[in-house]
Amino acid sequence: MSVQAARERSILRNVYLWMTGGLALTALVAWGVTSTPSFIQALVTNRILFFALIIGELALVWFLSARITSMSPGAAVGSYVAYAVLNGVTLSVIFPAFTGTHIATALFVTAGTFAGMSLYAVSTKRDLSRWGSYLIYGLWGLIIASLVNLFLRNGPLDWVLSYAGVALFLGLTAYDTQIIRRWSLQLGDSVAEADYVRVSIMGALKLYLDFINLFLFFLRIFGRRR
Repeated sequence: MSVQAARERSILRNVYLWMTGGLALTALVAWGVTSTPSFIQALVTNRILFFALIIGELALVWFLSARITSMSPGAAVGSYVAYAVLNGVTLSVIFPAFTGTHIATALFVTAGTFAGMSLYAVSTKRDLSRWGSYLIYGLWGLIIASLVNLFLRNGPLDWVLSYAGVALFLGLTAYDTQIIRRWSLQLGDSVAEADYVRVSIMGALKLYLDFINLFLFFLRIFGRRR
C-alpha cells in the first residue's frame, strides 16, 4: 500500500471517527437532559432560552464552516464538541414527543441508509460533483417550504417535505462523502498535522449534519406523536 493510499484511508477513517464521536456525545447529552424533567420543563416553557440555543447552534455551524481553515486545531475541535452538546440539548425537547420504538426504528434506518450511500460514494466511478448545485437549490427550497408549513400546518405537505428531506440528505451524504474522499486524494501524505485535524473536523461536521437531518426526517415519517 502506498503512503498516499494509507493517508487517504487515515483521513477518511478520522472523519468517520469524529462524526461517530459527535453523534455519540449528542445522544448522551440528549439522554441526560431527557432524564431531567425539570430541565425539559424549563426548555419547553422558556421560549427565549430554547431559541437562544437554536441561534447558538446556527451561529456555531456558520462560524465553524467559515473560519475553520484559520482556526487552531484545538478551537476547531472545541467548536465541534460544543455544537454536538448544544444539538443534544435541543434534540432532548423533541424526543419526548415520540415513543422509544419509533426513535430506535428511525435511528436504525438512518444508520443503514447513511452507510449505504457512503459506501456507494466511495466505490462508484461516477463524479457526483455535478449534483452540488441541485442539492443546494433543493436544500433552500426545503427550508423555505418548511418555514411556510409552520404557519399552514398542512399534514399532506408535511409528509411530502419529510420524504423530500430524506431524498435530499441521502443525496448530500453521497455528495459530501465523495468530496471528503477527494480531499484525501488531493492532500495525500503532504498535509500538516494541524491541517489534518481541521480537514477531519470539517468533514465530520458535514457528515454529522447529514446524519442528524436524515434521522429527523425519518423520525417524522416513522414516529407517532404522543
